[in-house]
Amino acid sequence: MRASFFYNTFIFIFLLTATHHLFAQNTVLSKNAHVSVITCGTGNESYSLFGHTAIRVQDVDNNLDVVYNYGAFDFDTPNFVMQFIKGDLNYFIVVHRFSDFMNEYNYEKRSVYEQDLNISLPLKQKLYDNLAKTLLSDERVYNYKFIDNNCTSKVVDIINTTLGSKVIIKKADTDLTYRAILFPYFDNHFYEKLGTSIIFGRKLDHDGSKIFLPFELQKSLKLINYNKQPLCPENKELLVFDKEIPSSWWNNCYTYLFILGLVIFVNKKAIDFIYLFTVALFGLFFVFLGFYSSHQELGYNYNILLFNPTLFILFYFYVTKNKKCIYKLAFFNIITLLLYFFLVVNKVHLLIITPLLITNLVVLTRLALRNKKRIPIII
Repeated sequence: MRASFFYNTFIFIFLLTATHHLFAQNTVLSKNAHVSVITCGTGNESYSLFGHTAIRVQDVDNNLDVVYNYGAFDFDTPNFVMQFIKGDLNYFIVVHRFSDFMNEYNYEKRSVYEQDLNISLPLKQKLYDNLAKTLLSDERVYNYKFIDNNCTSKVVDIINTTLGSKVIIKKADTDLTYRAILFPYFDNHFYEKLGTSIIFGRKLDHDGSKIFLPFELQKSLKLINYNKQPLCPENKELLVFDKEIPSSWWNNCYTYLFILGLVIFVNKKAIDFIYLFTVALFGLFFVFLGFYSSHQELGYNYNILLFNPTLFILFYFYVTKNKKCIYKLAFFNIITLLLYFFLVVNKVHLLIITPLLITNLVVLTRLALRNKKRIPIII
């Protein structure tokens, strides 16, 4: 959902939640009740690139139609950005009227799909009660984790808890890594794809065994049986929009290749040093994230072999005019680039980082040649 929407309506939703669930605790669902998993389509904003998951409870006999949404957060949180980076940002569950929920996605022109849970009425009641209990307890707030704890994984957890076992497990794309699963979501968002390729570490190269994305859950629900019956026999389309392909004069591979091409072909010492300084700065940032953040996805980031923070030492050697050490450090970084290539040669992001790899190699080779000790020739 749109972050500003959550922020601007937070107080209203909180009051609606409290009022509704004081009533809901005494609500007995009728035989006509439906409980379903809602999957919302992707958008073009950074917060909507992966879609969204929620739970709908509908009971016409009780005049009830609400959506439980684990994807809310408060932009007014002190040190919002740093808490998000560190992994301490609290997300929480809220409840919406179904009509309000759909109006928001209709406004954003994002598709919405629904899968009814084929479970008994007592289990529907139990799930509804569990959701109501969560809203009124400390469990309504949770620490967001990109893979392990998000709007989709929370939906999986509460349904499995209700069913008393791990009924919902991953059934699709089990042979792909997390990185490979994520990669297509960034199509037509070039710098977002490049950024996630270099900021995420080794964890994303593990096999994607956990359900952590809405459409991964949707695929799995189609394939799961419960009590010898399909758990979600039907996938209904509630809203359908064609995917809007964004256009940008700068957010594309051409500006990326143009900038790197300038660095390679202009062949100026000042440009080379600005480029290496930028590369080193990124590497230092990745090291900082690895130690500071509790997001496991940001740890053990082998991309520091490409964005090597040791390049900062070059500037000290340059100021002290120590050509011998400049040559050795440049040569050391060339070796780390070769090691990096062998680490990523079978990874899905090899193609997108190859121009960076080539640029680093060219600039470092030029630097090494400029500072290599010349052997005098005696005639």
